[in-house]
Amino acid sequence: MTQAKAFAPGNLSCVFKIIPHPEATKMHSLGMGFTITEGVVVAVSQQNNRTTVQFNGSEIYFPTVVSVIQKLTPQPIQVEIESPLPLGCGFGLSGAASLATTYALNDLLGLGKSEEELAMTAHVAEVENRTGLGDVCAQYHGGCLVKLKRGYPLAAERLPIPAQPIYYRYFSSIQTKTILESVERRERINRAADETLQALEKLAKSEAVDFNACIRLSKQFSLNSGLLEDSRVKETISQIEEAGGVASMIMLGNAVFSTHPFEGATETTLSEGERGRLL
Repeated sequence: MTQAKAFAPGNLSCVFKIIPHPEATKMHSLGMGFTITEGVVVAVSQQNNRTTVQFNGSEIYFPTVVSVIQKLTPQPIQVEIESPLPLGCGFGLSGAASLATTYALNDLLGLGKSEEELAMTAHVAEVENRTGLGDVCAQYHGGCLVKLKRGYPLAAERLPIPAQPIYYRYFSSIQTKTILESVERRERINRAADETLQALEKLAKSEAVDFNACIRLSKQFSLNSGLLEDSRVKETISQIEEAGGVASMIMLGNAVFSTHPFEGATETTLSEGERGRLL
């Protein structure tokens, strides 16, 4: 085999609480989010000299992807990532690229690791590089998920939310690392998350879950946590609400998502079970 390919979906995080731990295998997040039909396709092949990572044809510095390679093999690897989604705008592409790379590399080199082992490798790379805390879990399972189990980074419960159109618009990126490294911001986020998680736990016990209610909780969290700061995001959410829709901020990016079409939006689909897999 000269090349192997894998896919992992984008993930939109709606609510998150940071669960700190000195061990990267135990640090993660609680909250809610959902995968979408678009994501990343990763192709890996062996190199002769050095590891390289390309995103849509351009070589980039991608620390999480390099980290998972180093955790799985000493060999130099060429990684080619293709995605219609933007980096750094809250679509979880760091986690998706890392997860898909582990799946493809496991296949290419015949490493014999389980999907759970590979997902944990990708999760640890995210934690160590401060690029995410919960995307890999969502991309490993797929669907609309709530994470309520502390101490288990890959534990999640799928909500009974059907596949449906989602509309989004991104304006600019937010560096996850700057948020995760600020003690003051982490404390405010977690205070806001505690209240929201209680409401999510009640929703998760319902036989029929109102997704619009989830979005309203997400929007309240974005306000209470202080993460909703960008004037363009605020204005767009207000316009959607004035038109009778519901909307929230995508975590973590200056971006908006809604079940209601709005000006400048791109349509995607909330997936019921789109997850990482070999191609």
